[in-house]
Amino acid sequence: MAMAPIDFDGAVPIDGYGPGFVRLGGQVYRGAMLILGGQVLPWGGLDDSKAVAALAGRADLLLIGLGGEIGRAPPALLDAAEAAGLRTEVMVTPSAARSYNVLLSEGRRVAAALIPV
Repeated sequence: MAMAPIDFDGAVPIDGYGPGFVRLGGQVYRGAMLILGGQVLPWGGLDDSKAVAALAGRADLLLIGLGGEIGRAPPALLDAAEAAGLRTEVMVTPSAARSYNVLLSEGRRVAAALIPV
């Protein structure tokens, strides 16, 4: 069975992740990051609500990847996302990366806030 390539309509999917890094479009990024349409934006991690608030009007859903262990996102971060009109889903980073790619391939307005595993 032949598989058709996925069309991301110009956006760049996450193409890998590992200890301390996420790879996007073949380029390796280290540390916490926000990803929107294949663009990596600076993010100071779970305490950086201001960067999340700046996503207002640019995405509808924010996937929050907490690294390798599931936990709770800080209330201030979730409140900033809600104030920016973003729905949030909190999960481990590998799940967030896969979900980001699926939603991106569907043409959804999705962003990811990721802490590398």
